[in-house]
Amino acid sequence: MLPVKKMSKMRTRTRRAHHAMKPVNYSVCPKCDTARLPHTACSSCGYVNPKITLKLGKEETA
Repeated sequence: MLPVKKMSKMRTRTRRAHHAMKPVNYSVCPKCDTARLPHTACSSCGYVNPKITLKLGKEETA
């Protein structure tokens, strides 16, 4: 079936106005000063908070 009325360009673009991608918010790791996502473990040193540090396994390249 076809639409009953044509939807204008302005109405379509107004609806899609909030569909833009938002920038990723990075924070700095206090131990190694690399960028990491907030509330996650650091990918380089495994730091989460002062009480928790995860042990990361190193991958070997062949």
